[in-house]
Amino acid sequence: MQMKATILLLASASAIVTATAAAAEIPQLPQGARLAATCVACHGTNGATQGTTIPALAGQPRQTLADSLRAFKTNARQSTIMTQIARGYTDEQIEQLAAYFSAQKK
Repeated sequence: MQMKATILLLASASAIVTATAAAAEIPQLPQGARLAATCVACHGTNGATQGTTIPALAGQPRQTLADSLRAFKTNARQSTIMTQIARGYTDEQIEQLAAYFSAQKK
């Protein structure tokens, strides 16, 4: 019985080491990019909206983007959808989103 436990423990440890090594090889997306994935449906890939109905986020100044999100969050700027979305972001997440979109190409 003790031999089975030892083999099981070694197999588990081996699986953990293998999974950790594999995860280390996968490039990690910045937090801002992960958060921005929820914006794609309306603001387009990387915030490069086509047309003028919905504003493009790509390449706008970071502070402008952060201020806009905070205004939506506090209801100082009204929007049916953005007010609800912005309320779910922390201040840190707002900064991450603003940094991400300001770095994108128009």
